[in-house]
Amino acid sequence: QVPLVESGGGLVQAGGSLRLSCAAPGRTLRNYAMGWFRQAPGKEREFVAASSWSSGNTYYADSVKGRFTISRDNAGNTVYLQMSSLKPEDTAVYYCAARVGPSYLSALADEYDYWGRGTQVTVSS
Repeated sequence: QVPLVESGGGLVQAGGSLRLSCAAPGRTLRNYAMGWFRQAPGKEREFVAASSWSSGNTYYADSVKGRFTISRDNAGNTVYLQMSSLKPEDTAVYYCAARVGPSYLSALADEYDYWGRGTQVTVSS
């Protein structure tokens, strides 16, 4: 098991920024491909971004491309989602996910092995 813990959510005005963090206390995330997903009320969970720890490659949903950035710390303990130019439609619970195998990027939730409990992001208009 990989106990992922998200933090950094909150309430922000449209146009503002937030940075989400995801860590697995006491464990390295270097052996995993990492992803961020979100789920708005009444909607299905959707892919946001993914990062390969080994290659440094990243992958974004079209809806966030150019506004969100996925990154990681050099120690391999934390992955971030920097969100800028936020819109009301970005309001959702954001989940961090880990997939065994550090180089394969996936936008499919079913291909991830471990999930955090989520952090709420609310963007007011």
